[in-house]
Amino acid sequence: MSDARPVTAAGRTLIDIIRDLKPDHLTAPTPCADFDVRALVHHLLFWGPSLEGAARKKAAPPPAATEGELDLTGGDWAADLVAQVGRTATAWDDPAAWTGTTHMGGPTELPAALVGGMVVVEFLVHGWDLARAAGRPVTLDAALLAYAHEEVAKTAAMGREMGVYGPEVPVPDGSPPLDRVLGLTGRDPSWTP
Repeated sequence: MSDARPVTAAGRTLIDIIRDLKPDHLTAPTPCADFDVRALVHHLLFWGPSLEGAARKKAAPPPAATEGELDLTGGDWAADLVAQVGRTATAWDDPAAWTGTTHMGGPTELPAALVGGMVVVEFLVHGWDLARAAGRPVTLDAALLAYAHEEVAKTAAMGREMGVYGPEVPVPDGSPPLDRVLGLTGRDPSWTP
């Protein structure tokens, strides 16, 4: 899989899941520790402009609210999130997004390809979180899962140090690629609400 396409593929999957969410799902728990669906939607809306800006090598404008303060009561939060995921995926479609270094919501420069891989994992794993919360199955492309596993394996230790991932959940040898990705991010692949 070329570097310029995995964000688009992961974004399409996430968008399909978002479109299936209903307002009554907002209070459902997710496999993402301490986040119900509402908090996870907040998280994706809050960080979306930074992920998009990282592809464009531009700092995102500061958000109007902190992550937990976004208001989902007015407007169409699902349409807003679909639009943000689409903009982020489009920004990462540009091969230049994957070259050089970039920033992801802070002053630290990181290799752009590393950040792009993080975006793929963000979309896939949080898509799975939302799908599980809504009781919806997820079908993911094998090449995309292999790519995501390779990327998360590079950053899992850093993610745990930063508090982004929980402790690794061991999965049996020979587990499917999705289970291995989830385990590395601290999720139990057999989680149910």
